[in-house]
Amino acid sequence: MVVLGACAAWPLITAAARDGRPEGMLLAVLAVAAGYAAGRIGGALLPVAAPCTGALAGIGLTVWVPHLAPGPQITAPLGHAGATTAMVILSAGAASCAAWAASGSAVRSAMRLLAAGIAVTAAMLGSVTGCVAAVVVLAVSLAAGRVRRRGAALAGLGVITAGAAGLTWAVAGSAVPDGFAASLEGRLTPHRVALWHDALDLARTHAGLGVGPGRFGELSAASLGSPLSDGKPHSAPLQLAAEQGVVGVLLLTAAFGWLLYALWRSRRPTPVVLTVAAALTALAAVATVGNALSFTAVAVGTGYLAGLATSRPFALDTARRAGEVRGGAVR
Repeated sequence: MVVLGACAAWPLITAAARDGRPEGMLLAVLAVAAGYAAGRIGGALLPVAAPCTGALAGIGLTVWVPHLAPGPQITAPLGHAGATTAMVILSAGAASCAAWAASGSAVRSAMRLLAAGIAVTAAMLGSVTGCVAAVVVLAVSLAAGRVRRRGAALAGLGVITAGAAGLTWAVAGSAVPDGFAASLEGRLTPHRVALWHDALDLARTHAGLGVGPGRFGELSAASLGSPLSDGKPHSAPLQLAAEQGVVGVLLLTAAFGWLLYALWRSRRPTPVVLTVAAALTALAAVATVGNALSFTAVAVGTGYLAGLATSRPFALDTARRAGEVRGGAVR
């Protein structure tokens, strides 16, 4: 709560200093907090049904609400490199989490088939990135059953996230080889790379407080020059760096670091924890190259999945207390 409180307070401070608009950031923080609370409650009461319901809701939202966009998009509706991929990742992660939480083999197999079906649905929607990401999440979930120490795995996922953010920063600063940069530009579009350049330039010029929340579109030449731009740099760390300065980036890092720590300390089984960690790592990688976190549904889903993995199912606590009582009676 301290981290989320700081993430809500800092945009208000920078907005007051720079005449910004903090409503978007405040809504995102509220959405994550609400999703986290719902995940904790659902995971405690219904450890299998809650993630299954979340998976169905996520993929259903992706299929039936194709224009879930806050403004004009550079790519197709929902942005196949953004919100569509993010919702597919969250849905596949929730289904895989439900599979490990299930006690019966039939239910576990059904949940894994649901995760595979989500990947197929992403392919049918034309989101190749979402399909690949869902398959990766499912594969990591299956492999998580062989992992006994979650700490090293969580540290590795943290390094992957840092590497993705670092690569984005390097591309924005033209610090990668020309051939590699040209290849990335072809996949990301020159307009997006130009937005990253503008975001990094603004971050360097206004490192302390940033330019103010919601003001990137007013100051970015690439954004002003495109009639289809939504006023965002399509990279969460670069957007925070440009609009909220160094402190904004540090708060984002602290939030992700706290999440990994909470997963490490979670009482849920290691396969459940690592499945959720893999899904959130994939989502973080997508957020470094897109505007996925600008969508309320994605923010809610992120908090919900994290809440599921850190919840304490009442059934397990009841069984543990019953075992302690029986053990005390025997002694």
